[in-house]
Amino acid sequence: MQFVISDTHFYHSDLLGDNDFAPRDFPTVEAMNQQMITAWNDRVSDADTVYELGDIALRPKHYLTPADVAAILAQLHGHIVLIKGNHDYRDLFKYLAQHNPIMPDGRPKYTFHDVGIIVKYDHNQYFLTHYPLFFGITHQTYNLHGHIHHTMMPYDTNINIGVDAPERQWVKPPLPFGAPLTFAEVEQMIAGKHAFLAQQKKQG
Repeated sequence: MQFVISDTHFYHSDLLGDNDFAPRDFPTVEAMNQQMITAWNDRVSDADTVYELGDIALRPKHYLTPADVAAILAQLHGHIVLIKGNHDYRDLFKYLAQHNPIMPDGRPKYTFHDVGIIVKYDHNQYFLTHYPLFFGITHQTYNLHGHIHHTMMPYDTNINIGVDAPERQWVKPPLPFGAPLTFAEVEQMIAGKHAFLAQQKKQG
């Protein structure tokens, strides 16, 4: 199975508590980290693929070494396709490429993309990027992105799949914080956002 997620921001203490950017109701980064690890591993097996769309981890006051981030990623199940976010540094990807475990199915645990990747699912085409893209008029083409945390783009072709994304409200049943999304759940988000924007337009 394939999953998508973005902006886990492991270790990012500035996000704890009430804030406008990405409020995370945890007492410590350790509790936040463990919640995301558990939510990930409860859904994902080592036979699955997870597209991680950037900003894996961040510790502003004490710089995380590549080995620190690798230690978190090593706890996560699945083959992980890493798309570079603005907080993912080149030395991290180099380190992971040099310390890339081989999974039981013979694949390396990590593969890497600087900008993005295209994935097809159920007759739709998905551009997976860290930063949101602007398409204009498209047909069955969507941009799955992160970066903007607790904000959504005003277009139904842009779906924020980050752990803090407002679009997650349309996934039923609700998912635990930090859970990667299936593409079937992404389709729920697309339908929910389309209806929400249509209602806004009707009211406004």
